[in-house]
Amino acid sequence: MQQIEKECRDFLRYAKLERGLSQNTIDSYTHDLNIYSKFAMDYGCSCIGEITYEHITDFLIQLTELSLSEATRNRYLAAVRGIHSYLFADNKISSDVTELIELPRINRKIPDVMSVETIDSIINSIDISTPAGIRDRAIIEVLYACGLRVSELINLTAASILYEEDIIRVTGKGNKERIIPIGQEALLWLDKYILGVRPLFYSSKTSTEIFLNQRGGKLSRMAIWNIINKYSKMVDVPFQVHPHSFRHSFATHLLEGGADLRVIQELLGHSCINTTQIYTHIDMSYLKEVHRSFHPRAIRQQHL
Repeated sequence: MQQIEKECRDFLRYAKLERGLSQNTIDSYTHDLNIYSKFAMDYGCSCIGEITYEHITDFLIQLTELSLSEATRNRYLAAVRGIHSYLFADNKISSDVTELIELPRINRKIPDVMSVETIDSIINSIDISTPAGIRDRAIIEVLYACGLRVSELINLTAASILYEEDIIRVTGKGNKERIIPIGQEALLWLDKYILGVRPLFYSSKTSTEIFLNQRGGKLSRMAIWNIINKYSKMVDVPFQVHPHSFRHSFATHLLEGGADLRVIQELLGHSCINTTQIYTHIDMSYLKEVHRSFHPRAIRQQHL
């Protein structure tokens, strides 16, 4: 094993065990650092300490020439900066050349949001006369009621649900736990699925996760995407609906209903309020209408 490969392995272990990064982030970093280390070895670098500012600049240029999105290039650079910073802090390299490199700016895209009527139409398109239909109804009800990430949804267990308090407990990014209220409608369908359908899917391979495929295995992220795609195609939605669309809609509808931004931040599990503030830009026409309706001087006064 080359020294640079050992350094990458050590950094990934540190990122997982000490920084508590999610498995999805670790998988992304593993992929990105594999590409980065091969690039560095092609330039004759056998360890991270031999990599220069110019090497990293050339690496970023090559990523650009591959027509990778700005977000993807930003992710690569985050992994690169992470390993350099880690080794420098551990006195394994004499300097951190990535300190001189700016992360590329991302023009954050305002997410597409479904109306309440659209969500109702998607939910009503589900055939609940079948076991799979009841499961799918429960999935979409919980996604929208709680604003969950897909990874949070597929990892829910029976212990996650506190029925008497009408809340669920989820583990989000960075292994941070949060408590989220769950509405009566979502709780109803979740109960129908757990009591009446989940036992039909149960097999010797079944683990503790709530949502199962029909062979008894844990549902994957792609399976959830396929379920959402199936029902959204039955409804006339002017954009591609994906699981995160329900999370965006959850946040936006709370904001439109008058919820405080800090409360929405807590429910979504955002560590920074700036991440949540994107939802204040989603429906400016709605915000203007609220302002016109409730501010005493929003409408021009009659002057004598």
